[in-house]
Amino acid sequence: MAALLRSARLLKLSPSGLLQIAGTKRTGPPLGRLHSGTLGGRRTGVCSRQISRVSDNVSSGVWPYAVGCVRSYAVATEQKDEASTAVQSKQAKQFEYALARLDSSVRRTGRITKTLLLRIFHDMVRTGYPSSNQALLLLRSCGSLLPEVPPEERTELAHHIWDKLQETGAQYDISHYNALLKVYLQNEFKFSPTDFLAKLEAANVLPNRVTYQRLIAAYCHDGDIEGASTILGFMKSKDLPITEAVFSSLVTGHARAGDIKSAENILPVMRAAGMEPGPDTYVSLLNAYAEKGDLDNMKKTLEGAESSSCTLQDRDIMQVIFTLAKAGHQQHIPDMTERLRHEKSYIPDSMNLCLNLITHGHEDTSFLILKTFPTLHSGGTNDINLGNFFLRHCVCTDVSLEKITRYCKELQESNMHSAPLSFALSCALESKKTGTSLELMKLSKEQGLPIRPHFFWPLLIPHVKEKNTAGVLEVIKGMQELGVSPDIETFSNYILSIFPSLEAARQALQEAGISTDSEGFLLSEIRLLALNSLAELYTLLSSPSLPSLELTAFRGSLIFGFKKSADVESMVKITKLLYKDERFSQGNSKPAEATAYFLYSLMDSMSEGQVRAQEGKLRNFFNQLQAQNITISRNIYRGIRNLLDSYGVPELIKDVATLVESNDRGSIDEVSYTPRITGTDSKVLVNKLAELKAENKPFSSVLKQAIQALGSEENMQHALELKQQYEEGMTAGSYAILISLCCRHNNTEEALNLKREMSRKDSSAALDASKYVALVKTFSLNDMLEEALDILKEMKEKEVVLNDTHVTTLFHTLNAIAAKGDPASVRQMQDTIFTLGLTKPTTNLCSPLVSAYLESEDLSGALEAALECQKRYNHLPRIHDIIVGLVEKGDTDLLQKAMDFVSQERGEMTMLYDLFFAFLQTGRYREARQIIETPGLRAKPGRLHWYSEKCIFHNQMEALEQMVEMTAKLFECDRDEMYCYVLRLCKETNDWQKAVSVWTKMQEENVIPRERTMRLLADILRNNGQEVPFEVPETWYQQAATTQQVKPEADTHGTNYNVRLLSLCKKGKAKEAYGILKEADKKGVTLGSSPYDHLIRALLSEGSVEDAMVVKEIAETRVPGFKLSEVANSLLIITYSKRGQLKDALEKLKSMIQVDHMPMHLSVTRLVQALGNQGDVAGIQEVESIVKSLGTSVNMSSMLFTNNKALAHIKNGDVETAVELLEGVYTSPDSSNPSMSFVFRKILEEDNDHALDKLSAMAERLANHFACYRPATDLFIQLLETDKVEDAKFMLARCNALAEQKEVLLSFVAQKAQSPGQVGKIKNLCSLVPDFTEKEVLYSYLMKCHVLDKDLTAAKALLEQMQKEGMVVHELSLKRLAVLYREVGETAPFPEPPESFKFYANKLKEKATQVRAEE
Repeated sequence: MAALLRSARLLKLSPSGLLQIAGTKRTGPPLGRLHSGTLGGRRTGVCSRQISRVSDNVSSGVWPYAVGCVRSYAVATEQKDEASTAVQSKQAKQFEYALARLDSSVRRTGRITKTLLLRIFHDMVRTGYPSSNQALLLLRSCGSLLPEVPPEERTELAHHIWDKLQETGAQYDISHYNALLKVYLQNEFKFSPTDFLAKLEAANVLPNRVTYQRLIAAYCHDGDIEGASTILGFMKSKDLPITEAVFSSLVTGHARAGDIKSAENILPVMRAAGMEPGPDTYVSLLNAYAEKGDLDNMKKTLEGAESSSCTLQDRDIMQVIFTLAKAGHQQHIPDMTERLRHEKSYIPDSMNLCLNLITHGHEDTSFLILKTFPTLHSGGTNDINLGNFFLRHCVCTDVSLEKITRYCKELQESNMHSAPLSFALSCALESKKTGTSLELMKLSKEQGLPIRPHFFWPLLIPHVKEKNTAGVLEVIKGMQELGVSPDIETFSNYILSIFPSLEAARQALQEAGISTDSEGFLLSEIRLLALNSLAELYTLLSSPSLPSLELTAFRGSLIFGFKKSADVESMVKITKLLYKDERFSQGNSKPAEATAYFLYSLMDSMSEGQVRAQEGKLRNFFNQLQAQNITISRNIYRGIRNLLDSYGVPELIKDVATLVESNDRGSIDEVSYTPRITGTDSKVLVNKLAELKAENKPFSSVLKQAIQALGSEENMQHALELKQQYEEGMTAGSYAILISLCCRHNNTEEALNLKREMSRKDSSAALDASKYVALVKTFSLNDMLEEALDILKEMKEKEVVLNDTHVTTLFHTLNAIAAKGDPASVRQMQDTIFTLGLTKPTTNLCSPLVSAYLESEDLSGALEAALECQKRYNHLPRIHDIIVGLVEKGDTDLLQKAMDFVSQERGEMTMLYDLFFAFLQTGRYREARQIIETPGLRAKPGRLHWYSEKCIFHNQMEALEQMVEMTAKLFECDRDEMYCYVLRLCKETNDWQKAVSVWTKMQEENVIPRERTMRLLADILRNNGQEVPFEVPETWYQQAATTQQVKPEADTHGTNYNVRLLSLCKKGKAKEAYGILKEADKKGVTLGSSPYDHLIRALLSEGSVEDAMVVKEIAETRVPGFKLSEVANSLLIITYSKRGQLKDALEKLKSMIQVDHMPMHLSVTRLVQALGNQGDVAGIQEVESIVKSLGTSVNMSSMLFTNNKALAHIKNGDVETAVELLEGVYTSPDSSNPSMSFVFRKILEEDNDHALDKLSAMAERLANHFACYRPATDLFIQLLETDKVEDAKFMLARCNALAEQKEVLLSFVAQKAQSPGQVGKIKNLCSLVPDFTEKEVLYSYLMKCHVLDKDLTAAKALLEQMQKEGMVVHELSLKRLAVLYREVGETAPFPEPPESFKFYANKLKEKATQVRAEE
């Protein structure tokens, strides 16, 4: 402080009153620092806050917009009722969300967009309770963080935010005024500092040091030294310190006042005062010279900074460049660009500079900076489209077309952008700039680039929404001038839809000089008529003047029209016309074939309900077609028959059968099959075989069946004898079955002989992949390596394709060889597999070679093997185990070699993580902590997940706890996820005390737990008889366990055990039942198959798959032929899926299908969802194929697979493919508008903003362009489900038609009314869409919610409201309310309805059905 005061005295003695200017010090929180020092604004920082009470009687004034005027900053402090706890909690979450969004944008790019800022602002305002922090966040964002917005507009935005937040009750303290001052300085807004101080005094807000510094900076900006000295008087009177920021402002003030010498003298004065000038001071002096264009002094200043060891960053030089551009001294900019060092943050900083320059009208200078980007000359493939941001901002700011064209030309000629003109056109179209777009299209056409009709759609959309026919016609004229004719989609979706009739459209187009004779208009007319008038459509289609048209161009609309219309006569006429007229069949197809396929498509597009509802119409239609001699082929008939058969309308099938061509009609019901003996008893088959041979009849197929039956009985010896006896009837299939059987029994000699015999009989015969792999495995494990290699070579010759299961078997085979410690054999097998290309090298397949060395404790060999795999196959197997071994052994030389190699091949961060995990594994926690605290290291969720799972599997609590503790400050580490790992291990070890300790640590660290973490903690506490202080939703295990009940079978042995087991299982006490079973087994008691199965199901329902398998083994030994039931197998699939053992789950599903077991829907669903979570698209497709092979017996929704395939693509980072997949479902003519809520729910749960943005854009596009509202409605519902009410409100504003989707909205309400605690979500929906259903219906659901919540007060209030509005309260609501009265011990003020709930519910259903029937 003394040094600063001495500085002040020295400055006071200076002739120019140098002490009269103050600035700011660059301090404050990280976000504040990002707000300061940004290009295009003054260097002002963030101060510490001083909170003062604002007076209750100060009224707000009017914001001035002229020089010298100041806004009235008085704060209205009308006190509002304190917000409820729920609202405050929601507000806090919204603030965290807003802060995260803004902070992420600033960290990545150094800027934010106005759209994002406004969105967050509206979100905050609509809560009604904006906090002080929220207000501060928004105000600080209205300065230089918005480089794409002009300064005056940024200031207006700040004023608007100030006013709006003040109206909603925000209370302002000095930090808000300081933030506003900072915005003024960054935006160069002129105001009166003295008036500002006066308003602060009137508002009873005390200024602090930062306030004075920024007011001084404001005076200095205008060169007002006298005004600055006035403010300095306040600072001196309060004994406030003078910092470097004061001197920096002082330099600017004297320079702006025209006294450059005094500005230069500031630096020696600072040194005399013991303060070395820093970057801020030098930049202020550089800016002073830059405003005058004094390049020589700028160079001297830069040299002076270098000599005094003051390093100026690229961002500092860019600020000087910006000053030069604003002052009109562009000729000196190249000298400054040469001094740029291209630091790590160069790209985002230079992008912001370019945007700022364009905003201020210096686009040529901006383009000069763009060309300095270092990556433009790196030759990388990702550099081909650099400059997108530049072109977009040029278009948005209406830069002249000549300049944009020149920029595009230079970018393309210098290979900086592959298609700059096309990108500029897309930006113009996106911005709805019609004039610019048309001009750019003309230029594109001149350059030979194609102009497509859909380019004009963005220009048409605003006019279509506003029903602006003149605007639409103007755009169409522009299309014609460019030689582009509207296609069918343009006419259908963007032109004809705005006219009241087709004739009106035709007349308007003709009057505007637009031709209506094009094929596009004709097809659009046909589509429109198909939807509205089949009679008029027939007249048009039957016209001799109609040109040839492809039926596929309007088939979808015609199908929709047929389903909608009751005009059967016109339907028949049109079908007959299509059947006979060759104009509608182009290419090789015949009219009759195209028409037959049209009929199939018609039936395929109809749901079961539609077919049943229109059965009479369809029968009449088919009968009239038959009368017109219209026929279909047998194949088409079969397709339609299969559809109708699945719908259960056999009478309609008979009508379709009459359409079959006469030469095929006799065979339409014939079934062709190959006779097969259905018995599975091998004795029956062997006897039949003997009979056939005795009768000299072919017996090959029966021989194969017999061998297969013996194989299923594992009777290898008898099967081989049968082969010897009937060798002449052996086929390749029979040999394959025998070979597989010998492999299972490890009979290598017979397997080899059989394989050789098969090859001698038919050298072209090939086994399937499973049997080949089984041979390889059997030979390898029995030291027949050469034979195994021969089999591998034959697989290559026969082009055998391996799937994941086969590859896994090869991995286990290699591992078994490695366990013998024979690396040479492993290497030979591995090299053969990879060289032949049987499968691609993977880490798993490479690891057995390393394992072989580790088995023999040869760490050097293991390391060399791993390094060789990395060099040859780009895989580094078992490096963790190698490093752990080296650390334990203390071999520093080999460890250093390993680390150097990993660092070189995989990067330094991967090397550090490998070392970190090795130290943890070996208990060297001090060294591990040193590694994880390496500067710049950030969290890698995949690696942390891998080690955590490893600790859980091996029950290593200490290592896991140490890792969780050490990663507390690791950047971007998901703390909830880390603690969840510890809780999972606590559950495995049943350590509830440790779980409670973990919960305490989470609270100390302010970790917000996810729902799954809370549920996990609740399970641990419940299992140990501890109280759970919160309500947790039921897990899927509990739901699955109660899906089906199996009645216990009577059993004469161990009856007491049977009853006890079944009773405990039904009570959910599987562990206790398991103990009783083990007790019974020890006593040699045999139970019936039902108790075993029931216990297995109960254990699987709790996820105890290991115990369940033990019970299965006991049952198999006690009960001959014991097999798991369908329910148990299904639960096993569910458990495998939950544990991530997806290959096991898939194999179990396949095995169920092979024995004709039908899996539960839930098991298939959980498996597909687990595959989706893993990003396994191929796995989902395989399950889908299996389910489809079951036909209609498993009625699974196709969207189960579509949704999870989309999620798998998203998991793999391929959002575009997911969007294409989903969009294809909804744009298909046959789409039934299924739900994709599951996709939205998942990406919302995972906070995947990128995927959410893409999918929400798709949903809005489908709604606005295709009138397909289901995706948008699903997203809207999910936003409500996750309490993102403001996001839902925004979406409703963008897509008003969501309010009309009443059926879906009512379904949401009905669903929420099934569970307690959901009334808030229903009320949120009502606040957004008040009239989506009748009040009587809504109130009944609300009553149900209040009863479920045991909220008698709310239920009473609702009943009074219903009575006031004159509604008749139906008996079901009264019954519910009466029961609630009784449960809380009160008497209902009305008689309780006497019948049951079911009675009144059925009564309401009957009433609703009657109303629908009358409608």
